[in-house]
Amino acid sequence: MQVAVVTFDGFNELDSFIAAALINRCRGEGLEAYITTPTPVVTSMNGVEVTGQRPMEFIEDADVVLIGSGVKAREVVADDRLLARLRLDPSRQLVGAQCSGALVLAGLGLLGGMPVSTDVKTRPFVEARGVTVLDAPFHSEGNIATAGGCLASQYLATWVITRTIGEDAARGVLDYVAPVGENRETVERALHAVRAGELVQR
Repeated sequence: MQVAVVTFDGFNELDSFIAAALINRCRGEGLEAYITTPTPVVTSMNGVEVTGQRPMEFIEDADVVLIGSGVKAREVVADDRLLARLRLDPSRQLVGAQCSGALVLAGLGLLGGMPVSTDVKTRPFVEARGVTVLDAPFHSEGNIATAGGCLASQYLATWVITRTIGEDAARGVLDYVAPVGENRETVERALHAVRAGELVQR
């Protein structure tokens, strides 16, 4: 199973790298994430240059697509040619969005009446599109999920691992990366956030 972590110019390192790193701890179980970029090299909001591992066309073949966030999300949504390259199909793919990635999902018309989780800076722009924003770090409905706040990227990764491999695999990954002495709390917090996000009513 392949995961495309879509990463645009101006991306937030925490959002793309945390999700990719956690998911890639499941390579042995057949789940692998790739930084997927619209150009060969993208530059983060803090000036870090990253060479993409896969081009945007990889999205069509991916089992999971995660839309990362960044300071240029509104530019992405305003670029019809770039949006046209985001060929997502929630009927056969898991689709997730981190922070301002929710704005991209709204721009693609994939949300319908689904509420989202997003960061505080993106919230007004998402709401301006008629989308309800929840005061929660994670929300999912069917094959679409959103997470709000940089460190909520661990919840998006937990959702992906749980949905593709199972909860035991997610527990193992979270336990490994947890701060020493906080293993149980870290694992349960992430799993609780994902479960609660699935139960939030519109």
